[in-house]
Amino acid sequence: MSRPDPLYMEIGFPGEKRVDARYKGFTIKTDQPAHSGGAGSHPAPFDLFLASIGTCAGIYVLSFCQQRKIPAENVKLIMRTERNKETHMIEKIAIEILLPPEFPEKYKDAVVRAAEGCTVKKHLLKPPLFEIYTNSLKSNVQ
Repeated sequence: MSRPDPLYMEIGFPGEKRVDARYKGFTIKTDQPAHSGGAGSHPAPFDLFLASIGTCAGIYVLSFCQQRKIPAENVKLIMRTERNKETHMIEKIAIEILLPPEFPEKYKDAVVRAAEGCTVKKHLLKPPLFEIYTNSLKSNVQ
């Protein structure tokens, strides 16, 4: 058995359809879109899930370019999804890496392999076990 991850995330409910996560000193705010009863004041949790895939691939592409001293200012990733019409679940995620004309031809296949190294994608391919349970909050009353 692997050792437990020491990282801790606390999820709270600041009101209406908002749900916030406090993690590593950051507060990650979410809200539901108006059509789902929220105000749309922040991205929905599923939007952050999709963004984590795109930005993870992006950091691998950026690191690839930086290690080779290739300017990345004009490199862009476009992520598209396809949903199953019956289940409404995403069936396909395509990430297109748009490269400027001056990008070295010899690195085009390698930059794709770099993006494929994304750890978020790897976790989707070999997902963790989920364990969800209840516990009682300790009373502050003495």
